[in-house]
Amino acid sequence: MLEEAQYARLKAESDRSGRSIADLVREAIDTRWGSSSRDELLRALDASAGAWSDLDVDGETYVERIRPGLGKRLEELGWR
Repeated sequence: MLEEAQYARLKAESDRSGRSIADLVREAIDTRWGSSSRDELLRALDASAGAWSDLDVDGETYVERIRPGLGKRLEELGWR
């Protein structure tokens, strides 16, 4: 059961987008808890594979560059 305000937001988006309320609810569920399709997940993983391959920096170096000292703070917390 939806609250009135939730239904009103769904109805407004349905009217705006031309999509059915059921379609919007399915999309919200998939967004929040993931799609039930293993094939979709594998396609997404395949599409993202190698996303950093053209960069000359690894993930740890990149994060340290944008958040200096994070590695040290994580070590102090025993997380690294």
